[in-house]
Amino acid sequence: MDLTTVLGLLLGLAGLVGGYMWDGGHIGSLIIPSAMLIVFGGTFGAVAISFPVSILAKIPKALSIAFKEVKRDPGATIDEIVDMASIARREGVLALEQRAQEHQNPFLKDGLLMVVDGTDPELTRQILELEMDAIEHQVDNMSKVFEAGGGYAPTMGIIGTVMGLIHVLGNLADPSSLGPAIAVAFTATLYGVMSANLVYLPIANKIKVRGKEMVSEMELMLEGILALQAGENPQLIKKKLNSFLHDKKTKTVEEDANNGEER
Repeated sequence: MDLTTVLGLLLGLAGLVGGYMWDGGHIGSLIIPSAMLIVFGGTFGAVAISFPVSILAKIPKALSIAFKEVKRDPGATIDEIVDMASIARREGVLALEQRAQEHQNPFLKDGLLMVVDGTDPELTRQILELEMDAIEHQVDNMSKVFEAGGGYAPTMGIIGTVMGLIHVLGNLADPSSLGPAIAVAFTATLYGVMSANLVYLPIANKIKVRGKEMVSEMELMLEGILALQAGENPQLIKKKLNSFLHDKKTKTVEEDANNGEER
């Protein structure tokens, strides 16, 4: 479970509800089933119209990407590729066949098997880049579903408010009930704006970030596979792949700057 997603959602809800109750509001007045039906039902309907079933069916997977934390260790991946490059230089690429067959990462597995089978390097690159493009496109479509929800929800909230005001203006016989009725009507706007900015759009951004992490890891693997196939020196491969470790590069630059200031 990705704690940042869960804690962020809980913190946002706590801040909004807590701030409302701080001024004397009652949480019960925020729960209006009719407004929920208009806003969430309308939003889901608009999203369903906007995308084909093939994309909508991936919503559970998209939520899994946003809420499930996948531990990525690019340093370990680099060490593994360098180790395999050393084996390939000593014993030939055929020595990697068993290891490739048993590998857990499907992208790296496919690349290694193509190397073992003697696939042309340019063809290997093209096939793996197509896989990367497919993953990137799939993640982009997932994020667009939630972005669409974030765009429709506030509008549905306004529609719900207008519908509520129409109902209020149609029943002016009891002036004492106007205040509470108007408050109920504006709850729909609250639902729309809150869900868009606390749920739909943040989840869309999280999916995009996760997608970039996945593609970056694939790019690292791709360069490692091609370098291994070309028979490059394992240490040179390690130096090349270390360029993908942005955090490490940043840390090195900061350390060099600090050393320069101390001098």
